[in-house]
Amino acid sequence: MSNATVTLDIRRLVGRFSLRAASHAGRLSYLIFEMVRGLSEWRVWLPRTFEQAQNIGYGSLFIVALTAGFAGAVTSLQAGYQFTGGIPAYFYGGVIVESIILELAPVLTAMVLAGRIGARFAAELGSMRVTEQVDALESLGRSSVSHLVLPRVIAGTLMLPILVVFADVVGIASGWFAAKGALEMTNADFVYGAQYFFRPWDLWYSMIKALCFGLAITVVPCYMGFSTKQGAEGVGRSTTTAVVSASVLILFLDATLAKLLLTRS
Repeated sequence: MSNATVTLDIRRLVGRFSLRAASHAGRLSYLIFEMVRGLSEWRVWLPRTFEQAQNIGYGSLFIVALTAGFAGAVTSLQAGYQFTGGIPAYFYGGVIVESIILELAPVLTAMVLAGRIGARFAAELGSMRVTEQVDALESLGRSSVSHLVLPRVIAGTLMLPILVVFADVVGIASGWFAAKGALEMTNADFVYGAQYFFRPWDLWYSMIKALCFGLAITVVPCYMGFSTKQGAEGVGRSTTTAVVSASVLILFLDATLAKLLLTRS
């Protein structure tokens, strides 16, 4: 293959990627604009938001508790393995609590819900799109964004911080129980370490992350579902893309928010 052919293929690849990225950015921006404009139609999206919030919150309690419980226990065991020697016993309590609040609870909860509700949102809206239910709704003069997208986005964004608080409690309790058994810590040592290293900003940071993650795992799947084409195959492709994109966006936001909010001057 000649150098000219290789150069031409690279240019085509870059051009195709740039056009696709610009197309997605434009359609996503338009969807966000429609959501902002649809906030005035609160009589439409508010009742549906309560239904979605119940499905997201109550339906996710078990998997969130299971994930947070194992995360807290594993954090305790790994802390005992890593920190050996002359480390004070209360130090483990601070490590466990701060790890759960700052990182493990919000990130793991968001990743779990990206697979659970993100895939569901993309599949539901994708199926509605390919079966022309969305077109039928719009032909009646109704806003598909107010009826279908806004309730899901608002419910997911508001419920994720609540689920993260629940994960914090379960994870800390599990880590506390595991630390008492594996590290031979007393309750006084754990409580003292948790209070010694704790800062009120840590909870605000965790909630800010949860809100951003909630937007990521709802807006991206809803956009992918609305952009579905090519029947059942397109629904499967949109669902997979939605979960992967939301997961990558969660990791990107995690690193970005840590840099912006936790960097000391």
